[in-house]
Amino acid sequence: MQFAQLGLHSSLLSALSHMDFTQPTAIQAAAIPAILAHHDILASAQTGTGKTAAFVLPILQQLLAQQDEATHSPVAIKALILVPTRELALQVQASVQALAQMTSLRSAVVYGGVSIDAQQSQLNQGVDLLVATPGRLLDHLRRGGLNLDSVSYLVFDEADRMLDMGFMDEINAVMAQLPPRRQTLLFSATLDDSVLRFSRNLLRSPKRIEVDSPHSSARDIEQRVYAVDSDNKFAVLSHLIRQGQWQRVLVFSRKKVAADKLVQRLNDAGIAAKVLHGSLTQGGREQVLQAFKAGDINVLVATDVAARGIDIPSLDYVVNYELPFVAQDYVHRIGRTGRAGQKGLAVTLYSEEDALLLEEVEALLDKRLPQQWLPGFEPDLTKMAPLAGKLGKSAQKRRAKRRGRG
Repeated sequence: MQFAQLGLHSSLLSALSHMDFTQPTAIQAAAIPAILAHHDILASAQTGTGKTAAFVLPILQQLLAQQDEATHSPVAIKALILVPTRELALQVQASVQALAQMTSLRSAVVYGGVSIDAQQSQLNQGVDLLVATPGRLLDHLRRGGLNLDSVSYLVFDEADRMLDMGFMDEINAVMAQLPPRRQTLLFSATLDDSVLRFSRNLLRSPKRIEVDSPHSSARDIEQRVYAVDSDNKFAVLSHLIRQGQWQRVLVFSRKKVAADKLVQRLNDAGIAAKVLHGSLTQGGREQVLQAFKAGDINVLVATDVAARGIDIPSLDYVVNYELPFVAQDYVHRIGRTGRAGQKGLAVTLYSEEDALLLEEVEALLDKRLPQQWLPGFEPDLTKMAPLAGKLGKSAQKRRAKRRGRG
């Protein structure tokens, strides 16, 4: 299938051609016709599958069709895209601008950590489509700087992340200011019970689209689990980076303090590394990401919250220095690599105290992740005895039953 077969406006097709895009991805081919048919959408798609264009293109198409009839109020926003993080907001806005480059449609982005007055100045010039994080959008609404009375299209991007990050109160406050008659599109990497409950009050007879099975990990990602002693993880990480000559590595740590310490150890070992976590300013975050994308540093050590929404092209390696406490975060972590048809490698440094966390990840993926030893870094098997009772078959069955009831 070609984009030209989807009935898109000539200006959108010109923009796609300018970007060298001719064939829609699976999520785009499924979602664009459904959205143009005015269905509400409940869609599951991993990062890197082209999901942003899957909702941006049909919204731009419908805005173009209505352009002559649209109100001329300077803040009459017709489409609203809600995202969980500043990084994702910037990423989505960049896609909107690229896809709308041949049109006269206007877009803007609002997020926290930067001047609200500068954002208001742009809003006052007139905006058709707004990309926003929930908290900053509420700030603008409370100041009276905009209203949502004219919104016809509402998108929740990475809805599961919004719920995980505790945005429910902000979302409810925003929803109270939206017109009831609208088209609502919900996109999420996973459609778990919390997302499904959330969607019931938002969507009307939605069309459900899943281009990957629930909780699946990307097919283009090779997943390796190296069993190592916990006090040997740094040596293994350094070895993998040096021996493999890895040039761009995203390493996940659970806590900010641990991430800071890991970056210090890497730099002391002669491996250029920076940290990305919530204590950085917005300017600091952008400088770190730019340095990583430009290849000025080899390793970016990030926490899960800080990494949500970041888009790093051609990222070949992701390392779980520690397994996440929440199994779904594993899917989001490794989804940073193997994007847009490229191959990727996700390595987990597994120590015996992570056994229950690995079991939760495997239950979520519905597949085993076989452990292997790295020559020269084999674990000390005498350290594995204390967890034997928790890892028995009967204990695993009890935990599986609890997951089923949850």
